[in-house]
Amino acid sequence: MTAFLQLRNVRKTYGGGMLEHSANVALETLSLTLDTAKPQITAVVGESGSGKTTLARLMLGLTDATEGQVLYQGEDITRLNAAGRRQFRRDVQAIFQDPYGVYNPFYRVDHVLTVPARNFAIASTRAEAQQKIADALRAVGLRPEEILGRYPHQLSGGQRQRIMVARALLLRPKLIVADEPVSMVDASLRATILASLRNLTDEFGISLLYITHDLATAYQVSDNILVMYRANVVEAGAVEPIVQRPQHPYTQLLIGSIPRVSTERTSSKGEASPRATVNDATATGCRFADRCPAVMAVCRREAPELHRSEDRRAIACHLQDTSPTLPAGDLSAVLT
Repeated sequence: MTAFLQLRNVRKTYGGGMLEHSANVALETLSLTLDTAKPQITAVVGESGSGKTTLARLMLGLTDATEGQVLYQGEDITRLNAAGRRQFRRDVQAIFQDPYGVYNPFYRVDHVLTVPARNFAIASTRAEAQQKIADALRAVGLRPEEILGRYPHQLSGGQRQRIMVARALLLRPKLIVADEPVSMVDASLRATILASLRNLTDEFGISLLYITHDLATAYQVSDNILVMYRANVVEAGAVEPIVQRPQHPYTQLLIGSIPRVSTERTSSKGEASPRATVNDATATGCRFADRCPAVMAVCRREAPELHRSEDRRAIACHLQDTSPTLPAGDLSAVLT
């Protein structure tokens, strides 16, 4: 069966032209398959500059890969004809980070729902389209009579973001790419929006790629997880064992940094970890070597391969060199 969406040896770099000494790697070579026949939520976690948003933009067709291919139902998305591109745009929807910037303040919020409904002809009559819009709003916990007819400034950030979830749901896509969808809303509303996202998969059968820097929310809603550091996937697989028993030193650092409630004040006089530097394409060795407490000589010489330490876990670390490597570095086998 042809995969719905597949990244095949995809790599993204910027720069490296005649006037620049070297290229900056935004995403190191990556292969994975998203099979929508079994709807799941896959979280992509990492700090700023790790490559999360680059991965999202590649999957949405908003940027082209420097190397490799992004395939939609077996076809390179850069070579789709007009009909194929239109179907791709309907099947793969996006929810972006900023619930404020996606609205035109001169239009009522109805506009962001009625335009895609009309452009993709989701209904044969206007009344039917209005009914589907109302159903989509109710599915994300909003009351149409309180939302429709208002301007963006009359609604809260949480309401505006849930309207964008409803907009994506309206087209009944196969995949939604959500890039930091709760990072700019109040903490009190995050649980509601995350529940709406989880409902898209459980009730409507829509797969979700959830991009976030927040490991706690990734654990809360996702089935699988990719942990990224400086353009590389360092650990991937089923979310439960990775969060409960992290094996890569960077994943351990991430989990150790999650705040825990304490009545004691703590001092931050300890030595800070080195900051991540630009991902020079000519650099060698493990990207995490300068921060890793378990660094070895080989880590500075050679970049680690992806090793399959368990049935549903892959780790890019020399500590796992005795485990079998993933064929061609393809993560599809552990994201099932």
